[in-house]
Amino acid sequence: MIERYTRPEMGAIWEVENRFGKMLEVEIAVALAQAELKIIPRAAARNISEKARFSVKRIYEIEQETKHDVIAFVSNVAENVGEWGRYVHFGLTSSDVLDTAFSLQIREAGTVLMRTMDFLEKSLKNLARKHGDTLCVGRTHGMYAEPTTFGLKIAGYVAELDRHRGRVQRALDQMTICKLSGAVGTYSGQPPEVEARVAKKLKLVPEVVATQVIPRDRHAEVIGSLAMLGTHLERLAIELRHLQRSEVSEVTEGFSRGQKGSSAMPHKKNPISAENITGAARLLRSYAQAALENVALWHERDISHSSVERVIFPDAFILADYALHRMAVLVEGLEVHKKQMLENIEHSQGQVFSSQILLTLVEKGLDREMAYYHVQRLCHSLGKGDQLRDRLLKDPELRRILKPKEVEQIFRGERNRKNVKIILKRVL
Repeated sequence: MIERYTRPEMGAIWEVENRFGKMLEVEIAVALAQAELKIIPRAAARNISEKARFSVKRIYEIEQETKHDVIAFVSNVAENVGEWGRYVHFGLTSSDVLDTAFSLQIREAGTVLMRTMDFLEKSLKNLARKHGDTLCVGRTHGMYAEPTTFGLKIAGYVAELDRHRGRVQRALDQMTICKLSGAVGTYSGQPPEVEARVAKKLKLVPEVVATQVIPRDRHAEVIGSLAMLGTHLERLAIELRHLQRSEVSEVTEGFSRGQKGSSAMPHKKNPISAENITGAARLLRSYAQAALENVALWHERDISHSSVERVIFPDAFILADYALHRMAVLVEGLEVHKKQMLENIEHSQGQVFSSQILLTLVEKGLDREMAYYHVQRLCHSLGKGDQLRDRLLKDPELRRILKPKEVEQIFRGERNRKNVKIILKRVL
């Protein structure tokens, strides 16, 4: 991922130094487990544990000749260990180390991602609490529908984020896998007891049945959960983009001192963060497609998945972390225009209360079809500057059914606000 969208903590996890570092953790854990089972001399395990190290520069030098990065890594570690270096990578195949180390990397990245998710959740909850009673227009098909509150609007995203947290965590949990079963998964190089001991040391779980690699449906689930998380961020981003349109103007992204919105139009304040997050979500979805393509490998394995994963896993985790953080900052700095929200309700000429009028008429004993007819008749007859409230109070048929006090209660949105408080308690 390009530096522009890389936050340092997450970016460091996917640096080559950390990748080889995780591979070294696996090699050392294997040597210690093998020594415990008397497969290799204890002196060998002790020397590997104490002396094993690597140089990225040296690995790349060796790889120029071997054309194989794991062999280059093992050779570099072995030459640093010295005499006992011949026991480095004993009984292993490359994918044993690569896949197990990859599990460690993914777990580490997941921990960082969850913290960033916590930041967004806190930001959303604060916004929802602050505006739980802030009346605004709810829209369906992009059109005025019924009154809601801005707090309820945001609370929906809090609840959705919680569902995505569960999906991501479940995907991460099933990815904590250790695989040391050899070239085609038959433990031809060492017994299953080594894998079990290494898994315990690294706090992983042995793969149930492996080929030469951990089956890639596990990896696809991780990337799929990040793609789903991206859809959540995009849904919120699009809502905030719509609410910032000039003709709506209900919210505005924070605008810092010295910031400029356009090189040609000095007045511009654009929804750049929400648009940026929308784009990030598109990329996350594309990574899910690539991850699904990686599941079907030839026989016990091929390496068609390898080049794909070297790109999509760092990119997906880095981008998801970036987008979560940017959305949290956007939410924390969001300007909410309460007055404009009320003006938009007024602009609807009171039609957003049509369903409440319908229900009240039915409750008062009017046939539903007849009630619907009367409310629709009044709404569709409104001219410029007319208000549904006034028409309702003056209508010769309906004013005999509805009292002025009941009409006023409807147009204050009391029923909507009362129920919103109940819903907010579910998530806040």
